[in-house]
Amino acid sequence: MTDPVIRPLVAGEETLFDSMPDPLPQLRQMGYADGVAGGGYRPEHTWVALRGGRVVARAAWLLPPGAVGSPWLDWFDLTAEPELGAALLRAAHEALGGPLSYQATLPAYWRRRPEVLAVVAPPMAAARLAGLVERGERLRCTWAGTPLPATAGRYTFRPAADAAEVEALVARIGDPEVLTGKEIARAVGGVDLATAPLAWLGGLGDNWRVALDAGEPVGLAGTAGDACYPLLAWLGLRDEAARAELLVDAVRVLAEGGAREVVADVDGHRVAALAELERTGFRRLRSRLLFEPAGAAPADRADAPRSAVTTG
Repeated sequence: MTDPVIRPLVAGEETLFDSMPDPLPQLRQMGYADGVAGGGYRPEHTWVALRGGRVVARAAWLLPPGAVGSPWLDWFDLTAEPELGAALLRAAHEALGGPLSYQATLPAYWRRRPEVLAVVAPPMAAARLAGLVERGERLRCTWAGTPLPATAGRYTFRPAADAAEVEALVARIGDPEVLTGKEIARAVGGVDLATAPLAWLGGLGDNWRVALDAGEPVGLAGTAGDACYPLLAWLGLRDEAARAELLVDAVRVLAEGGAREVVADVDGHRVAALAELERTGFRRLRSRLLFEPAGAAPADRADAPRSAVTTG
């Protein structure tokens, strides 16, 4: 067997990267050349493995212009053995100054789909061989105009009075259930979306909704109708029973503002929140499996979709 050649790209080799057939075309929303033109992908952050002149592995680390963080592995395809993929990652990590995080983007319900598992298992095995450790899964869900369910009407809702009220409720809630785009907020702006959402989302108006039980705030939802797409950016509860009605209220406000689609990100272990999103009419769009260097503490990393490197 021909010894593989592992190397970074050089400027002008976008067609070499694209010469490898796309194993999961349903996930690709932006071509590699477009990413280079936009400044997120760079030849020196892109590596390939060639065997007999044919690309059998490719990896691209993403860093949006102006980002304050480090590049993260955003695109990793492998049709060869996991050991070759691991060798590519180790060579790239050495050149990039050390192991970096990997965001493995996967179709919804990927564990149930043998044809998808056959594609994604080799690069994930390669990541583990290269010293990366799975740290969790993020699910992106989308609401696309389905009728909102009726609610019991136990809670009332109003816009947040001011930034001080939002900040006070964020501090009291502590652990929000829905955080959409938290990784890109961390990587691009250096912002912890969970604890300082106004630093990233900004604005008030009707974007922040407070759930009230007999006048007492029991939940908070932050929306963004003018980001890269309408999104439920932040949702946290002091009373879990308010979850259903707060979700419906937040989506209703976005829909009345003209949104035809709303996206929301939730951690895979938040079973109750995911179930309520689905009862509200959200459907799973994709998953993202998060890998970090072994020994590193879990941290928020960039989660920008290939089609956008903005607040979504």
